[in-house]
Amino acid sequence: MRVLFVGGTGLISSACVLAAQRAGHDLWLVNRGQSRLPPAVSEEQIIIADATNAAQLRHALKGARWDVVVQFVGFRPDHVADDIETFVDVGQYVFISSASVYEKPPSSWLITERTPTVNPFWDYSHQKIACERVLERANQEQGFPVTIVRPSLTYSVSQIPVAIGSWVKPFTLVERMRRKAKILVPGDGTSIWTLTHNSDFAKGLIGLLGQQPAIGEDYHITSDEALSWNQIYALVGEAAGVEPDILHIPSDAIVAADPSQLGTLWGDKSYSTVLDNSKLRSIVPVLRITEIPHSRSPNFPRG
Repeated sequence: MRVLFVGGTGLISSACVLAAQRAGHDLWLVNRGQSRLPPAVSEEQIIIADATNAAQLRHALKGARWDVVVQFVGFRPDHVADDIETFVDVGQYVFISSASVYEKPPSSWLITERTPTVNPFWDYSHQKIACERVLERANQEQGFPVTIVRPSLTYSVSQIPVAIGSWVKPFTLVERMRRKAKILVPGDGTSIWTLTHNSDFAKGLIGLLGQQPAIGEDYHITSDEALSWNQIYALVGEAAGVEPDILHIPSDAIVAADPSQLGTLWGDKSYSTVLDNSKLRSIVPVLRITEIPHSRSPNFPRG
């Protein structure tokens, strides 16, 4: 299939690029060309444009048609509304949303695609929900062929999966562990969370591409394994070669001290959740995601 990734150099999308290539798709990327990472596709198949600028994007694409478009960097409803016009002839438009859209606080620890999408704590999630509503309405009223996909906390060698840390400089956490500084963990660390390696997410995403039954549907793609935060931090410490010195602090105290944590804690990681992948397996039946974090994580280098 002729597939366009809007994005393609991020934590999740970079793994999906490799998986799409292995699946034999004719893969193209559109991005601003500012990544410092080496391109994973040939330069001839990289389209340089600001994907949030509809006029610029349409000029760069020059009317090309795609079997599938995967939108990795859609964060605002006006952006996806422009995409509906830009990709009016696409066979399938896959929107990467977020599992953080599910209701907070949750009415059940088990999350399925039928769980309501309402999150009053995190603007990021609120915007993703608004994007989903625009696309769902376009599907119902215009037949726009959208599939919505929701990843949860995803990691790889470039990102450490923790509740509190630097997204830009994640390895500062390892440095703190190695110098025996206190490592903050929300609550008592016993709440359950789900991690997903980016290569596992890619398996599910690529399995959905070109699937007619997936049109008009939503799926989350996560690991089947649920771990407590205490277990997660212990595994990170094991990979770093140290035992972390954990300090448990109530989530509301953390938010009071640092209001920027409101979304990521009360809007996401403070609640025990297990995500059920049954709907995904109904359409990608060979998929089995059983992530064991420390088996995927190399020893962190010293220095």
